[in-house]
Amino acid sequence: MEILSAVFLEKPLWMWLTFIGLVIVLLVLDLGIFHRESRAIGVGESLLLSGLYIGLGVAFGGWVWWTLGADAGMNYMTGFAIEKALAMDNVFVIAMIFSFFSVPQAYQHRVLFWGIVGVIVLRAIMIGLGAALISRFDWVLYVFALFLVITGVKMLFLGDREYDVASNPILRLARRHFNVTDKLYGEKFFVRLPAPGGKLAWFATPLFLALALVEFADVIFAVDSVPAIFAITTDPFVVYTSNIFAILGLRALYFALAAMVHRFHYLKTALAFVLIFIGGKIVAADMLGIAKIPAVLSLGVTFSILAAGIFYSLWKTRDARA
Repeated sequence: MEILSAVFLEKPLWMWLTFIGLVIVLLVLDLGIFHRESRAIGVGESLLLSGLYIGLGVAFGGWVWWTLGADAGMNYMTGFAIEKALAMDNVFVIAMIFSFFSVPQAYQHRVLFWGIVGVIVLRAIMIGLGAALISRFDWVLYVFALFLVITGVKMLFLGDREYDVASNPILRLARRHFNVTDKLYGEKFFVRLPAPGGKLAWFATPLFLALALVEFADVIFAVDSVPAIFAITTDPFVVYTSNIFAILGLRALYFALAAMVHRFHYLKTALAFVLIFIGGKIVAADMLGIAKIPAVLSLGVTFSILAAGIFYSLWKTRDARA
């Protein structure tokens, strides 16, 4: 059909529909079949599901490579690796949110699932805006590059970013303007309860507040990840698909990483060097008078830095306890 060949954001519509269809199938299988009942997910199951999602993400990258060429494939894999590493960094914040609201592990999967659905929409908006800005104003890419370098330097010298759940503006806004319960009501996000005056009204539960803060945390982390992937490639299809496939596996990986997040202390240092490299290569390419740093070099350097950070963290903390 001609409509499937129509171009949308630089790619044929059928490519976008193929990706969206695959994501929908994965989400339906996840909540509708594998996790129909609320239950705790063990480390073994978490690692198994994580391996499945990583395998699917890499396989999709192979399809991108075969369909769009080697450069697009390598750019996808570079973006996938960076987003996956940044998502691992996000686990610590999510764990703090669940701890603050005393969310049982059996209900955490539900929050993460709907959090991922929200991320898919929010990232589409942010990436769409970023692509529009870059296509109209070339200098925006240099702003992204400078931002990444500054962010990387801050991560190196200023340490971890503090995340105070209690003072989060979203939490304060919700408690000030909406009915909020003090306790959980199973896996419900909203419940009808008597309000002052005796009439029934809708109340948000702490589970919904946890979901809102998880979404807010992703927006904060997207401020790093979206400019990072645009600094690698400005192809909206590669940018969006690599982002979403990396995030899809976060839900499964969370339950394994939350128990051993202390083992990845030096991952943040590796991420800082990656952000500096990704941002710096744009400026370096301009100074050297070349079109761009080769995709294979970006992929190799990114993987090397992240692998070094992960393995050094595991080696340094080999005797550590949670």
